Amino acid sequence: MSDVTYSPVGGTETGVFPPGFRHLLFRMPLGTGADLYERAGAHVLSFRMHRATGARIVASAPSAAPGVRLTVGAGPLRVPCEVIWTEKSSKRTGWGYGTLPGHQASGEEAFFVELDDAGRVWFSVVAYSRPARLPMKLAGPVAVGFQHIYARLCGRALKRLCTVNA
Repeated sequence: MSDVTYSPVGGTETGVFPPGFRHLLFRMPLGTGADLYERAGAHVLSFRMHRATGARIVASAPSAAPGVRLTVGAGPLRVPCEVIWTEKSSKRTGWGYGTLPGHQASGEEAFFVELDDAGRVWFSVVAYSRPARLPMKLAGPVAVGFQHIYARLCGRALKRLCTVNA
């Protein structure tokens, strides 16, 4: 991971977000039950959730694993990333990526599902980032708004995938 464009690395896994970055915390309920949790986790790890938003994903492997490189494309925008952590446990499944040179932002973003003690399944997106290139610096609050919109799109896409495949 020597190519990532920020430091410290791993805050989206630990929940400790560094100062000097914008922080994103998005969480939405998906439903209940272990079956839903398993389906949702599989869609997140396989990049299927991202593809269901309309994003173009080109990845060096079929599912998230540390070291997997991917490019996320939306319209003319292409952003290079590297998966820095994954988790698949009985309570949390997901992954986080770090930005690579050429990404509009500098930082980290994670997508995961959690199964709470009451059997509820939650989808979360957490991130810390700051502008890395001029277009994002000029976009200011619009760029932040887009990040929130994309988190909601991911949640809706995941909910739709889990309902269709129930």
